[in-house]
Amino acid sequence: MMSEAITHLKVPMEREEKDVCLGPDGSVAHVARVLRMISGRWKLPILFRLFAEPSMRSSQLLRDIPNISQKMLTQHLRELENDGLVVRRDFGEQPPRVEYGLNDSGRSLMPVLMSAREFSRLHPERNTRLSG
Repeated sequence: MMSEAITHLKVPMEREEKDVCLGPDGSVAHVARVLRMISGRWKLPILFRLFAEPSMRSSQLLRDIPNISQKMLTQHLRELENDGLVVRRDFGEQPPRVEYGLNDSGRSLMPVLMSAREFSRLHPERNTRLSG
């Protein structure tokens, strides 16, 4: 801790303020990471369904999310699991029974997504494109 403080004192103040936003551990990098985690056509519908229902089988998700294929559901569930937002529970039964749910990280992301929803509702789309 002391070495961090000493190093911190050697960094010029202007640079420090810029790094808080733009540095490798800055605000932009963290928000971009979250956006990568939730990007993909089906990830938000999956997250919102798992928020509404604490535990779901993939067959339930297939029924609830129109037009998603089994392949894309499986791919996005794996990515969400790898990113630490979704937990996969295999009950080790025959026939196989697997359920998915949000873990603590996934649940903690939901207020952020709800805030984004509210932002969208309060700021409707406008045609602001510049004509070229």
